[in-house]
Amino acid sequence: MPSALVTGGSSGIGLAIAVMLAEEGYALTIAGRRLERLEAARERVEAEIVQVDVSHEEDCERLVEEHVARHGGLDVLVNSAGVGIAATTAETTTKAWDLQQSVNVRGSFLVTRAALPYLRETRGYVVNLASIAGTVPTPGLSAYGAAKAALIALTRTLSREETDSGVRFTALCPAFVDTPMATWSGIPPEKMISPADCSELVRALLRLSPYARVPVVVIERAGDSA
Repeated sequence: MPSALVTGGSSGIGLAIAVMLAEEGYALTIAGRRLERLEAARERVEAEIVQVDVSHEEDCERLVEEHVARHGGLDVLVNSAGVGIAATTAETTTKAWDLQQSVNVRGSFLVTRAALPYLRETRGYVVNLASIAGTVPTPGLSAYGAAKAALIALTRTLSREETDSGVRFTALCPAFVDTPMATWSGIPPEKMISPADCSELVRALLRLSPYARVPVVVIERAGDSA
């Protein structure tokens, strides 16, 4: 049975993708910081749960090793763990800046680096949850946008570096998605992109032939100006 590892899999986009992967027949590990959320997520999807903080290098390495020890390999990695703190650049604290870079970029790098030897064995797939804020100027999300832009750059580079190994990478870049992180926007939830929209795109990516490479997918929200 193929297996998948989803960080940030206890809620929002990560959980929606985890549910989809279970439907597609993947054995799952979902990871997150809060044990109570992980346990609640396990009521929605059959999965092993691992409590980790992706800003800690040792947690990232332990997470991958536990998954491989349990499932014998790794076919799909979804880096969905993320944090966003809305503030203008002038109002952003150093702590808030560092946290967003640490979780959104460094965490994805650490988990991916640890997972690469196993993904090469399976010619696996990595999906990095980025954001449309990493592709266009987004006032109020300068630190978050900078982190996601870096994640997009990392994804594109990995896509080229791992061509011969067969591992593929996609940065998924949605606009506002109906998750708690987006409540600050003031957009009604029913007018946001749904987490299921994101999971359906990931489903489609995994069904592509091995010779189709999609480094970046941008999901605009209907009604947003250019």
